[in-house]
Amino acid sequence: MVARLLLLRAWPRGPAVGPGSLCRPLSSGSGSREYLQRSIVPTMHFQDSLPRLPIPKLEDTMKRYLCAQKPLLDDDQFRKTEQHCKSFENGIGKELHKQLVARDKRNRHTSYISDPWFDMYLTARDSIVLNFNPFMAFNPDPKSEYNDQLTRATNMTISAVRFLKTLRAGLLEPEVFHLNPAKSDTDTFKRLIRFVPSSLSWYGAYLVNAYPLDMSQYFRLFNSTRLPRRTRDELVTDEKARHLLVLRKGHFYVFDVLDHDGNIVSASEIQAHLKYILSDNSPAPEFPLAYLTTENRDVWAELRQKLVSEGNEETLRKVDSAVFCLCLDDFPIEGLVHLSHSMLHGDGTNRWYDKSFNLIIAKDGTAALHFEHAWGDGVAVLRFLNEVFKDSTQAPAISPQNQPARTDSSAAVQKLTFKLSDALKTGISTAKERFDAIVKTLTIDFIQFHRGGKEFLKKQRLSPDSVAQLAFQMAFLRQYGQTVATYESCSTAAFKHGRTETIRPASIFTKRCSEAFVREPSQHSVGELQQMMAECSKYHGQLTREAAMGQGFDRHLFALRYLAAAKGTALPELYLDPAYGQINHNILSTSTLSSPAVNVGGFAPVVPDGFGIGYAVHDNWIGCNVSSYPGRNAREFLQCVEKALEDIFDVIDGKCIKT
Repeated sequence: MVARLLLLRAWPRGPAVGPGSLCRPLSSGSGSREYLQRSIVPTMHFQDSLPRLPIPKLEDTMKRYLCAQKPLLDDDQFRKTEQHCKSFENGIGKELHKQLVARDKRNRHTSYISDPWFDMYLTARDSIVLNFNPFMAFNPDPKSEYNDQLTRATNMTISAVRFLKTLRAGLLEPEVFHLNPAKSDTDTFKRLIRFVPSSLSWYGAYLVNAYPLDMSQYFRLFNSTRLPRRTRDELVTDEKARHLLVLRKGHFYVFDVLDHDGNIVSASEIQAHLKYILSDNSPAPEFPLAYLTTENRDVWAELRQKLVSEGNEETLRKVDSAVFCLCLDDFPIEGLVHLSHSMLHGDGTNRWYDKSFNLIIAKDGTAALHFEHAWGDGVAVLRFLNEVFKDSTQAPAISPQNQPARTDSSAAVQKLTFKLSDALKTGISTAKERFDAIVKTLTIDFIQFHRGGKEFLKKQRLSPDSVAQLAFQMAFLRQYGQTVATYESCSTAAFKHGRTETIRPASIFTKRCSEAFVREPSQHSVGELQQMMAECSKYHGQLTREAAMGQGFDRHLFALRYLAAAKGTALPELYLDPAYGQINHNILSTSTLSSPAVNVGGFAPVVPDGFGIGYAVHDNWIGCNVSSYPGRNAREFLQCVEKALEDIFDVIDGKCIKT
């Protein structure tokens, strides 16, 4: 349960990878059609010299923790939590912190949060569907005729394999955030920095205000899967495998996308193989195996052992080692809500949820990435998505007029079959029942607010992200009459093996501002409301900077708790305080991304009585995708968000709030 409560929906965020600030990488243009690009600076050039993720001072963590608790507690509760913090800081917490720092010094090759964070994901026993895996949907190809399912599947597959080859050849542009592109994003800088030893290269970039980002997760994008094991799952990668896994109507197919020399199979052959799969008229299997990946992880681990003992080990190996999983759906997408349901969970038959990612392409060419979260965060996935979209739309391997190769696809494509005992058939049926039952309870809804976006808000000297987060606070207060624990993800990829940190958007400033807008607008002048919004923006900016620099409190407290458990120490009272449980019961779980390649992204609530809020502040509009379970109402919440945004924009325009 801890995993669910602390789960981060990790999309790039903050100064390191800010909304709408996609890193401009070091590039020398595209290379041959085997590669997306041929960077003159090696892909991992900066990795060795990346700074290490700092462990915050314990006293700073306690102060930040109490600041985050202040808007959530009454005076008596806050005094008790304050006492717990003092006792922790001067007692067991001090000793645990000392041990954590000592351990960090012994493991300079990684970050203090890396192993605990992997453990958090891999030991979680809940189904990874809805509880963990998010999705990001691509925008349509700007050339409408290229959205034909076969054409787009072929082009995206080729672009994905080009990305793989470029990454493994060290020719993929390093991920760098440029604060001063005029100095650092230049040919001169690239020519110079490539000769700086890897052990010093980060410092060379830093001198011109460029910040290379951690790329240690990228290798898990391909040939990777999460294997179910009793008590703790395992991540496996087999870079020798050359085949693609394709799912359609619950059937499994594999064929090579790389030849024996490591070259990409011709686009016309891949097109022919995909056309062959799309023409298979076999009825859906009576017992679709993919349902097993939706199960509780211990249940799935036991059933997988049964699969192996029934003689399916080699077939499973082909599934696990495939370059990636391409899912071809047999229906078109009917609106954004349908898109979200299809890409977040689907019907359970046509996804292998354990793969590092599933590239899903619907009948009408609508495409998305559904990804498993344990191996990494959104930084690597978003970079991959951006590159695949750019390459497949600007340099497509085939056009709609291209004819598939005249090749014997029946020989090249292998349709996988599985031997299923009665026990396995029962297991699949049970998994289906559980999956269908939980999916039926999930509601997803979406709004687009068109009065303004990033450009307008920045002119008002307001942080666009802070405005969106203030709207969520106002909406929940209007709908439910209270301020609750709120979670916003922030990448710490500026550090070696950095994962994520939490921004806590619910503050004393947002609480005061929300109450003024929602409960007593007539008691405040427009100027006073504007001033409150400015204070919210300033404080949110501070929280964002701290989180991006590894100076939040959530990861530090998590690591100290993990260390205490690992040493068999009794759980300190701080963690038994109801206030600690409450702040980690994230009723509003939020995550933002912005990219010209992304249509919409989303995830399920991380707690049964919560909302999952995926949002983006675009140049001239704001989009918000919200999910909920029974007990909460996503549609009503979004109506309140819309009302909040209208009120905020009215006040910015100098108007009184409409009651």
